[in-house]
Formats: sequence, structure tokens, C-alpha cells
Amino acid sequence: MAAPYIIQIKPEDNVAITVAATPAGTQVAPGVVTACEIPQAHKVALKPIGKGEAVVRYGVVLGYANTDVPCGGWINEHMLDLPTPPDVMAMQYGDDIRTDLPKAPRTTFEGYENPNGGYAGIRNILGIMTTVQCVAGVLSVAVERIRRELLPKYPNVDDVVALNHPYGCGVAIDAPDAVVPIRSLKNLMHHPNFGGEIMVVSLGCEKLAPERIMTPQELTPENLIVLQDYNGFGAMVEAILKMAQTKLERLNRRRRVTLPLSRLCIGMQCGGSDAFSGLTANPSAGYASDLLVGAGATVLFSEVTEVRDGVYLLARRTPDAPTCKRLAQEMVWYDDYLAKGGVDRSANTTPGNKKGGLSNIVEKAMGSIAKSGTAPIVQVLSPGEVPTRSGLIYAATPASDIVCGPCQLASGIALQVFMTGRGTPYGLAAAPVIKVCSRTDMKEKWPDLIDINAGTIATGDATIEQVGTELFHFILDVASGVKQPWSEKWRLFNDLCIFNPAPIT
Repeated sequence: MAAPYIIQIKPEDNVAITVAATPAGTQVAPGVVTACEIPQAHKVALKPIGKGEAVVRYGVVLGYANTDVPCGGWINEHMLDLPTPPDVMAMQYGDDIRTDLPKAPRTTFEGYENPNGGYAGIRNILGIMTTVQCVAGVLSVAVERIRRELLPKYPNVDDVVALNHPYGCGVAIDAPDAVVPIRSLKNLMHHPNFGGEIMVVSLGCEKLAPERIMTPQELTPENLIVLQDYNGFGAMVEAILKMAQTKLERLNRRRRVTLPLSRLCIGMQCGGSDAFSGLTANPSAGYASDLLVGAGATVLFSEVTEVRDGVYLLARRTPDAPTCKRLAQEMVWYDDYLAKGGVDRSANTTPGNKKGGLSNIVEKAMGSIAKSGTAPIVQVLSPGEVPTRSGLIYAATPASDIVCGPCQLASGIALQVFMTGRGTPYGLAAAPVIKVCSRTDMKEKWPDLIDINAGTIATGDATIEQVGTELFHFILDVASGVKQPWSEKWRLFNDLCIFNPAPIT
């Protein structure tokens, strides 16, 4: 079968995207001849669109043409005016609740029991929390020595991770929104991949005093090192190594066991998106999500500005009024947060998004929500909160890759699936990150960075179900320690950027 020139999603769409860069004069559909060269993934008008008329893709109004566009014309980001965002206080709920999710071919994985209960771990890592950025240099030196001198003695421990972050002092520690970073750090300290071991390095004079993230039972000399208590750099490092050795000895006794998928929590995120993301990579991840949720797992998806224009579709998948109301409240909170900074949701789209054919945030959002699959949304979380339900969960976080990831970690994801169109080497130190690309070109360009190629869907060589099932198996193989994604193999770990909407003093 010949590969298509364009992809139209719904019959009512008056635009389609090009599968490859298309020269002027190409007949891409009956009666549709390109009026100019159109880049890969960009929109071509399927009929004449007059100034002020709606441009429709996904069956949704992306915006309104600010100029006349001929049939076969190119529509890009400069040619659309944004529509009014959905009214989140008037959303319907409960009328799109799917109960016939696809049946998962596997229902167990090999993971680590969590001494604290809750979600299981999939890696056996010593995580060392910091209370302030001031100690990061000392801890980084100590971690290099731990990795070099101690870790080889404990073969059942996968890694040691310094949880260095830019928070802790020079901040309005009691401001209302300070709850977000403090909650995130507290929950991150108890991440399932850290095996229940608590190890905290403090300076001694910071606003984020250890007792703000540690319980009285945890606040002991066996778990806390205060650098200002030591005489010199050498003594500080030796104290960190001594405590780490005790923790490593306990972690080394852990072993994988067979666990039901109800003990697994994973995150879905996308970044460097293009116009194929909503057709290939994200729907594939959505199908994998449905398989996981149907078998009892918990899946988080996020990124407020990248669901805002499709949030009414998500609301229909919430089962009751309280869940729908919570979803609306998170949207309103973020609208206000952006307004304080003098911007709106349109600030989200990047130059790379636009080069990849995404004209505005509405188009990006419609593709972004595809990664949530079709399962009911059973809970809505604020940034860094831990779920109390199993199933598909919306975790309200910023869309920024390097901020969303730590928020999801704080919520307890053991691994993350990351969809990309333009490509990014992003990764997390505390949890493996699986990369799924939207275009075959991307996989061919980055064969040692991309794990799963969903671009075959666009060319008709595979279906969403086939790629989604491939991804499902890869997720469980990574969770079971059988496989490593490229980002983990190459140790491509981003800084830990904690979301802090509170003032910095």
C-alpha cells in the first residue's frame, strides 16, 4: 500500500497534516493540490478557508484564520487567532466512562516490595535528600566517592542519587504556595525506588529545616547529617560515606519478587512535541495506559497548559462531581498563576513545536491528552501529591519537562514514559525514562536515544494497538529490570527542578 501524502483525523476537519515535506503542485487528496511547498507535519487546507473562519483539526476549532487560505494552502502559526478557552466551571462529567478497556497480555512484574507500603520500587537506589542547595557541592563530591569506592561492594544496589535541588533558603518558607515544594521534597524522599532508606544532608541554618520534611521518628543521627556540625570538608565527606555504607548494606539485601500490576505506578509525559505526536506517539502511550489501568496499575498524566483547551473532554471521563470540580479547581489555580506572570496558556508552545507543525496551544493540547488513553479519571492531584486511588490519575503540574518530571516523581511514579516529536535527551536519575518518538525520521536520527518508534503508524506500517502493545511490554520489561531504556543506560539525568510558585525573598 502506498504511503499517504496527508493525514486527516476526522471527516469534519478542514485541514490535514503532511506525512513528509510536500512540493507545490502535489495532489495530496482528490481535488486538493498544494499551493506551495508545505513542510512535514504542517497543515494543508482541504478546502478554501476565508478570513475569520474556523480551522478544524481533531474535530475541534484550533483557531480562526486571520487571512484567506486557498484550497491546498499552507496554514501555520502566524495565520491563526486563538479561540476562547473552555469554561471550566460549566463542564459535564460522567458521560464518557469506558469500562471495556483492552485486556492486558501480562498482569505481573518483578519489583521491589516497599517497606513503607504503597507502590513498589523497580530500581534499588540510595537516594540522598538535601534540605538546601548550599550543600549540593559537598554531596556531589561524596556521591562520586560512594559510586566509586562503595557501590561495587553492593552488587544488588543499582545506583546512588544526590537529590540536589534549588530550594531551601532565600525563600518565603511559610507562604501559602510553599506547600508545593515542601510537599514535593517530603514525598520524593520516600520514593518507592529508594527502598525505605532515609538519608538527609542539611547545612544547619537554612529555612527548610530538616523537621519540615522529616517526622520526629526519622529525625535521628542515623538519618541526618548537618554539615555545620563538622570540622572541615574532609570530615563532612567521611560522615556522608559512613552513613551511606550503613544504608547500602541494608539495600543490598533487597530482592525482586513477583508483584501484581496494582503495585506499579508510572507517569506519562510529552515534550518536544510535533503535529504527529497526537497521531502516533501519544495515542500509542494512551493504549499502553489503558492496558496497564485495565490490569490494575496506576498511570499519571499531567501538564496543565497542555490539557487546558481539552479539559472539558477529560471532565467527561471523571466519574463524579467532586472529581470534576477538583479538575476545574486545578485549571483555575493555574490560570491565576499564569495571569500573575502576565501571560496565558499561549506562552506554552515552543519554536520547536511550531517548526513541527503545531500552530498553537489548542492543537498541542488535543494531541497531548491522547496519552491519557480512554480510561476513567479516578483522581486529580495537586503538584507533588501522592495518589490515594488506583487507576488513571490526572496530576496537575507545569508542562515544563524538567519540572513536570520531579512533580511526578514526588507523586510516586517508578518510571516515566516520555513521548517526543522533535527529540530530547531528557532523563531522570531516580526513575528510568522510556522515550517514544512520533516520527520514523526521529528514530533513524537518534537510534541510541529513542526506545520505541511510533512513526510507523503515520506511514501505515503499524497500528496504534500494535505500537501500544509493544510499549506495554517494554514498560514491564524495564520495570522488571530485564531492560534499560537508553536514557538510563547513558545516565542522561536532568537536574531536579522542584516547582516553587511561592516568592523568593
